[in-house]
Amino acid sequence: MDDGERNKKSIGYKLLYGVTYLHALLPFSVLYLISDILYLLIYYVVRYRRKLVRRNIKNSFPCESEKKIIRIEKDFYRHLCDYFVETIKTLHISDEEVQKRMKFENPEMINRLTASGNSCILSLGHYANWEWVTTLGFHLSPGVKQGLVYKELHSNAFDKLFLEIRGRFQAIPIEMNSLYRKLIESRNNGERVVVGFLTDQRPPKSTGHYWTTFMNQDAVVQTGMERIAKLLSFSIVYLDITKVKRGYYVGKFYVITPDASNEPEFEIMERYINKLEETIKKEPAYYLWSHNRWKFKKYPVEKQS
Repeated sequence: MDDGERNKKSIGYKLLYGVTYLHALLPFSVLYLISDILYLLIYYVVRYRRKLVRRNIKNSFPCESEKKIIRIEKDFYRHLCDYFVETIKTLHISDEEVQKRMKFENPEMINRLTASGNSCILSLGHYANWEWVTTLGFHLSPGVKQGLVYKELHSNAFDKLFLEIRGRFQAIPIEMNSLYRKLIESRNNGERVVVGFLTDQRPPKSTGHYWTTFMNQDAVVQTGMERIAKLLSFSIVYLDITKVKRGYYVGKFYVITPDASNEPEFEIMERYINKLEETIKKEPAYYLWSHNRWKFKKYPVEKQS
């Protein structure tokens, strides 16, 4: 990459960051007004992924009426717009304010698991506001580091912006391709870490090798979380998030396993999927239905000759 290209990318990021930061200065009342306008545009005008969202919800709840499906769909788009403005607000929100809005019922569970020098994987889904889960660091025992796994975005500017947002509360973003090496280094240095995994989205077809049933549909599952936890003898907890009201969330932790190394193959993934389903079924609108989660088919339909 020459200097000209670097400068262009740098300028692009500065412009994006500047515009986003100006929006982050706005109070929540104004941001939610923007969210309401965005909802009307995205749902009724742009119709962003409407067919995909409708199909995903309908296939996940085959016994629900058309009226209920449409209600979940509309509530999903409203929440998606809220998530968008809340994520922007992360750039300019006080530690005190965000802790009022993202609470954790039982963080002592994680602190008990890491008390003996062990590390822990925090498993969750793309549900409610997963960006604010990085505030967990405020509740961890002294000396315990918080990391989160991410996949590098194609846009350099957006990738830098999300790294800025996700590192806002001292969480350390770790690119998935370097994750195992980083965790080995942490273990060798005697460090305790809590690493967040969002494991519910569709893996690349070449790496997806475990099929299960997720929301009434065949689904291929990423198994990296289980494989790493078993190799390093990590504990795994699941975070169930409840949206209390607009802009306010509560998380509760459940132990999936205190020591992954002793678990049968894929048992961890099944427990994770079951817990995630419980979360989604309580309030379906807050799940990320716009992702093409069930694109791959376990038994592809053969083309007619």
